[in-house]
Amino acid sequence: MTSISMTNQYSTEDQVAYIYELLGIGECEEIEFKSAKGGFAKEIWPTYSAFANTHGGVIVLGVKEENDGLRLSGLTREEAEQCKDKLWSQVRNKEVISLCLLSNEDVQIIDVDGSFVLTVRVPQATRIQRPIYWKRIPDDGTYRRNATGDFLCTPAEVRRMMADADLSRPADGRILKGFTWEDIDLPSLEKYRRLFMTVHPDHPWVTEDNDGLMRKLGGYRRDRESGEEGFTLAGLLMFGKFEAIKDPACAPNFFPDYKEITSDSDRWSDCIYPNGTWEANLFQFYRRVLQKLQDSLPTPFRLEDGVRREGTPAHEALREAMANLCVHADYSEEASLLVTKYPDKIILSNPGVLLISREQFFRGGESVCRNTSLQQMFMMMGQAEKAGSGVDKILRGWKASHWGRPYPNELLRPNKVELVMPLESLLDPRILTSLKDQLGSPIDELDENELLLLATAQSEGVINHERLKELLPMHPADITKVLQKLRRDGLLTVEGRGRGCVYHLNDGGEASEQMMQAAPSNNASLEEQMMQATPSNDASSEEQMMQATKRKLSAQETERLVCCFCTEWRTAQEIADYLHRTKDHVRNVILPRLLKQGVLEQRFSVKRHPNQQYRAGREE
Repeated sequence: MTSISMTNQYSTEDQVAYIYELLGIGECEEIEFKSAKGGFAKEIWPTYSAFANTHGGVIVLGVKEENDGLRLSGLTREEAEQCKDKLWSQVRNKEVISLCLLSNEDVQIIDVDGSFVLTVRVPQATRIQRPIYWKRIPDDGTYRRNATGDFLCTPAEVRRMMADADLSRPADGRILKGFTWEDIDLPSLEKYRRLFMTVHPDHPWVTEDNDGLMRKLGGYRRDRESGEEGFTLAGLLMFGKFEAIKDPACAPNFFPDYKEITSDSDRWSDCIYPNGTWEANLFQFYRRVLQKLQDSLPTPFRLEDGVRREGTPAHEALREAMANLCVHADYSEEASLLVTKYPDKIILSNPGVLLISREQFFRGGESVCRNTSLQQMFMMMGQAEKAGSGVDKILRGWKASHWGRPYPNELLRPNKVELVMPLESLLDPRILTSLKDQLGSPIDELDENELLLLATAQSEGVINHERLKELLPMHPADITKVLQKLRRDGLLTVEGRGRGCVYHLNDGGEASEQMMQAAPSNNASLEEQMMQATPSNDASSEEQMMQATKRKLSAQETERLVCCFCTEWRTAQEIADYLHRTKDHVRNVILPRLLKQGVLEQRFSVKRHPNQQYRAGREE
């Protein structure tokens, strides 16, 4: 998990800004607040378990929820230290929580203008560490997290975590009792054999009969301990007849499905599903759907070693994605394979949970497989990669076509993993040109993730934290930092708070034009307003301007000008620039007086908030 820990390398201002950004986002899938005013509360542990078993997250102790939003609880340093001591005491106690995932850098006390908070960054547990549970009993203390909060896992969900934790007995190696060759679709096996011989013409397995080939592939095996033998789950899924696969002893939820949607409606225009006209096993489903998907891609003419090649890196990416769909599915879940092609994207959905983190997915090089026999079957016909290179091939192939980066998306109850493969480029040169026209030269200094964020905001009109988690290979805390930077640079504006917080591109030109039409005096410079207020005489305009800006303004004139300027939120520096005064003079002399009189209001209740802004007080 890529984290931004609030260690000593960050300034106090950065730490305070970080806390206020979390408050602005509000509680969500990866942020939780606890008051802790009455002391350290045991209610932290279900959230600790939920974060660890999902994507990780941040717990902030010292924040309370009131009717009008989140507020600092006002913890003293001593109270925060007491909470920290109890946290460390309990997190190392297996009577309380099954495993300590925290390091010293994950637990920090931050002074937010005299009110202290304790931040606890909970890493995502690895598949081997899961489930993380509370109260010593997995079935009664294992939680996961969604957008609405923590939820207690069912015993079946806990068993699946435990099965994923121990892959020494792969799920697809399970021997199925009572299944015979009558349950195998021999035409599927024969087509597979021909593909295998094409890819590996000199391989010793090509001389094996059906029984021998099935054993070599892991579709049939003998258990050395018990002596039991028979077809495996992998053998039936790959080559079985659909009726046999659906048997309660095999994979009763198996129902592979493909839909093509060509308009904005949810109605499909083409589909592939088990309708009795074909044997709906994995081998047949894979070949039929892959052909549909690849036929829809553009195929430019290209030569390799003087030979025309029809495929492209995008075709190879789809092949790998389809193989991953079949290989990484959890066929014990109450869901099945679904591939949906939209005009602007392809979504491949398989039952189960990710066995690696999102960060590991994008980083590549991780090889964790739930169904090793299925993986071998796809590899031997040249349709899948091993050693963690498959995702790399998917990302490279899509990048070569200049489409948006594919990303995983996890859904709960039933557990499903979606791989979203955009068919549109958010960084199309036309979009970049449009962004530069709207926002100016600052975009030249942005990195790829920042550009992708702004391009999404432009193409979709609005973005939020949840959407960016799908789009960017970053931890939510890092996304928060990027949003904070782009707001500070004036490229984004924010609307709403908490879960309803959304971001828009800062359409400065349009906004300025509207503001000029509505209240021209509010946007006039100090010089222009003073020119209008000064009787005309024979002096030149330049002399009038110099007189106006050099003379000392009365308190009443200052109040009027500041109120005219602050019809929207303004920083102290902006007010200083407008008045041609120093920032220190504005902050120490002008603002305290106007705030005391109620002429101005502060955006944040804490005086030293790093992003503090001011606005003319509004009448009730």
